[in-house]
This record gives sequence, C-alpha cells and structure tokens, in this order.
Amino acid sequence: MRTRLLGSFVIVVAILVLGLGIPLALTFAQNFQSVQFADRAADTSRYASLSQRLLVNGGDDPGLNDQLASYHDVYDIEVAVFDRGDQASDGSFRALARAGSLIDQTDADVHDDLVNARAGRGTQQGALLLPWNGAPMVVAEPVLVNGEVRGVVVTSSPTDRTRTLIWLSWAAILVGGVLAVGLAVLVALPLVRWMLRPVLLLDNATAALLPAIVNGRKVDPVGGDIGPPELRRLTRSFDQMAVSVSDVLAAQRAFVADASHQLRNPLTALRIRLSNLEGHVDPDVQEQQAAALEEADRLNRILDELLAMARAESSSVDPVPVDVDQVVSARLRAWQAVATAKGVALVLDGEPGGMSLAPPRGLETVLDALLDNALKFTGDDTLVMVEVHRVDDRVRLAVRDHGPGLHPDELERATDRFWRSAGHQNVRGSGLGLAIVRLLVERVGGTVDLSLPDGGGLRVAFDIPAL
Repeated sequence: MRTRLLGSFVIVVAILVLGLGIPLALTFAQNFQSVQFADRAADTSRYASLSQRLLVNGGDDPGLNDQLASYHDVYDIEVAVFDRGDQASDGSFRALARAGSLIDQTDADVHDDLVNARAGRGTQQGALLLPWNGAPMVVAEPVLVNGEVRGVVVTSSPTDRTRTLIWLSWAAILVGGVLAVGLAVLVALPLVRWMLRPVLLLDNATAALLPAIVNGRKVDPVGGDIGPPELRRLTRSFDQMAVSVSDVLAAQRAFVADASHQLRNPLTALRIRLSNLEGHVDPDVQEQQAAALEEADRLNRILDELLAMARAESSSVDPVPVDVDQVVSARLRAWQAVATAKGVALVLDGEPGGMSLAPPRGLETVLDALLDNALKFTGDDTLVMVEVHRVDDRVRLAVRDHGPGLHPDELERATDRFWRSAGHQNVRGSGLGLAIVRLLVERVGGTVDLSLPDGGGLRVAFDIPAL
C-alpha cells in the first residue's frame, strides 16, 4: 500500500512538473527565437537603409559590398540585396550585391519573403524554432527610396547558437523537474510512513489476533499515538474490540471448564447411586436402570471431552519438540487391547517421522481421538492403518479405518463441534473428537484432511512442523 500511495503522489507531482515545465520550455524557445529574430530584423533594416544609394546609383556601391563582406566574415550571416524582381519575365529577383552564396531565391520560403518585401511588408517571425530544426532564419526587408520599394535586402542566419541555448534551457528545466520529483519523493517518504504506520500496525495486529485468542495469550494493543487522527481513533477502537473479544472468549472457556469440572462430582455421585441400586430394583425397571447408567457414562465422556476442549483452547503453552515415532508406538500399544477385543489389527506403515513440534501431550491426544474413532467404527476382523511420512519440513500422519465412512457432503462438517453423521447416531460419542484434533493441529500451523479411500472407511490425515 505504501508503494501505491507513494507512486500516486509521485505521478501527481510528475504531472504538475510536466504541466509547468512544457509551457516554460516553449516560452524559453520562443524568447530565444524572438531575440535572434529582433537582432536579424534590425541588421536587415540597417542594410536596407544603406542599400538605397546602391539602387539609386544603378547597382554600384563598393562601400556597401565591403560592409556586407565584413558582416558575413564576422557573424557568418548571409546577406543579399535584390532588385524589385519586376524586370524579369519569370518574376525572378536579380542580386545586386551579396556576401555568401546560401540565399537561394528559388527556395519557396525565401521567394515568399521577397514577394512580401516587394509589397512593402517585412518578414514576420515564423513558426516556433525547435532544437532539432536546423533551417536558417531568413529575414527580408524592403529598400525604400522616396517611399517607393526599389529592392529587397535578405539575411540568412544560422540558428545553431539559438538552438543550443534552447537545448540548454530545456535540459535545465528537465533537471529541475527531476530534482523536484526527487525532492517530492524525499518529502513524501516520511509523510507516507507516518500516514500508513497505523495501517501497518493494524495489519500486524489483525494477523496476530486470531492466533493469540486461539492460544489463550494476551492480545497486545496496537497503540494509537502516531498517524492521522482518523487512523489513531481506528487503532484505539481495534484495541477495545480485541480486548472485548479476548475477554468474551476467555469467559466462555472458563465457563465451559468450570461447568464441566463442577458437574463431574454430582455426576459421579449419581452414577454410584445408580450402581448401588443393582439387585435392589424391580426386574421390570432393571432395563431403565441400565439405560440410566449408560447415559451417566455418556455424560461423563462428554464432560471429559469438554474439559479437553477447554484446556486445548485456553492453553498458552508454546509447542514443544516431540519424538513422533515414540509417541505413535506408545499409543498403538495402549490401544492394542481394545483392537484385540474386536479382532482388529493395528498396522503401522510409512517411515520414521523423527522430531516435530506439537502442543504438550497434543500429539497423544490427537492420536487417541483418531484411534478411538477408528476402532469405534471399523468392522470386526479388519485393520486400522496408521501412516507416518516426512515430507520436506512437515511430518504427516494418517489413521485409516474400514468402517462405514461418511457421505462426501459430510466431510467438511466432520470437524465441527458436536456434529455427528446421521448414520452414526446409534454409536456412542459426543462429536467433539475431531473438533479437538483440528484445534490442536491448527495451534501449530497444521491442517486436517478427511478423505474416503478406495475400499471403504475413512482416512483422517494431519501434518505438524518437523524439526
């Protein structure tokens, strides 16, 4: 954003410089041309006055020829004196005196100037002289004798010096424009930094807000002491909003943790009392007593998972190095008895995972949740496969079962809290297992991916940073 704002400012300054520089450059060219034209017109008028005697004497004035020659030698300006041009049948003008030989009356511009001078009109300043136009400056003045035009004096001046002056003035304007743009950039840089500093702080704070809230850390304030007043107010509003959101989520987590903890004792007491009723209830209500015990166990599991979720959400402990292979082996051994009871084989596939980063006991919790789901849903006498692969700077693990799986439309919702597939309502569970998995994996910048492999079942894969 800083680059775009600075670029826009530079473009505006450049347009302003061009808007002022181009007319100024044209004005300089016009002034230099006017100075040369006025000088040549004055010289041409002077020689027109001196040529009167030449025309009166019938074309013989050695003194004039000497002056023309001296003028040409000193200033390298061509000068020629012509008659009226009405004695020749083709309307051409006869040169009575000249210095130099570059004035060609057959040239259209020269001929037009001769005709205008014969009519008593002097040469007018022509089109704007540009540095790349190397044509000489031609000026013609009529020679008057007793108020009658008797001839024409023409001067042809090189414009090299004038064009050089124009080039130099344009170069000076260009350098001045570049310096002005450079100065504008130097002035704009701290101004743009000052204006956008709150925006940069807000951007960084926004990026850090979600990880801080998710990990239960304190949200650092942006601070509103720099920048324009509007942006300072915005940063203060953002700080207030971040604190409010953090407090609300912290209160929510505390409520869940406290409620789960406080409910555990009465629920345990309730289950004990229900268990004590065994053998003392009427046979007709024994089924209801067993159902009540099962519901108490279900509530106990939900409370355990709610506590696990609350701990995962509120934990602000940084990730720690974990030996992936050691954790995977330990969890497979722990679940081996459950798998054997169902006739399910736990198979480890892949390659050594090495060391990785994970929340404290987070990898154990994730594997327990995935193995619990897999053993719950997989069929008897099948297998549950645990895969470990190391790809670049990530360790990727997956647990695949051979159960009924999910409908493709349900994969995206499977990690939502308390969500359960319509086809699994008769299977014990709370719908929090995969939500806890996703929360723990995302805390270390990982992702969870659910897929339906060939042969049926469900495959849940996740990745964590490798060391």
